[in-house]
Amino acid sequence: MTTDVLEAGLDGDFVKELVRQIRAHDSYGTWEKKDDAQLLADFIVTKEQRREIPIIGDPDPDILWRVEMFYAAVGLLVERRTGRMCSPMMKMSHEGFGRLIMTTGRLVAVVKSLRDVHRFGFETFEKLNEAGEKLVADAVKWIETYPQVADA
Repeated sequence: MTTDVLEAGLDGDFVKELVRQIRAHDSYGTWEKKDDAQLLADFIVTKEQRREIPIIGDPDPDILWRVEMFYAAVGLLVERRTGRMCSPMMKMSHEGFGRLIMTTGRLVAVVKSLRDVHRFGFETFEKLNEAGEKLVADAVKWIETYPQVADA
């Protein structure tokens, strides 16, 4: 794949929020000179790379951190769009299976089963952005449908 195709999704709202999250965790300035594509490179897993990863495997701490950053960016973008705090909570086994929920008030706005987390990634930045935006849109829809529960 060409660089233009891979970098096509870097201007999306979700990807921008994810980059902000990652940069906020760079307390020593280690990633200051990296551009956005370099920061998000580990989120990209092509079909060929995915085939090389064993079907069964334990996620390492770096992968778990990327999963947490992904869902934290979803929560913050939901907050920006609704004005309501949206908190992710993740429970993960050492084998890479788990569950993620995001709550707003008493409303569970996102429910996601996580499997094969050791293979977590997206083919392109555009698909990364689409996946994040889809979760954000879904959460916003639930919050707008049940505002009394979201405000409780």
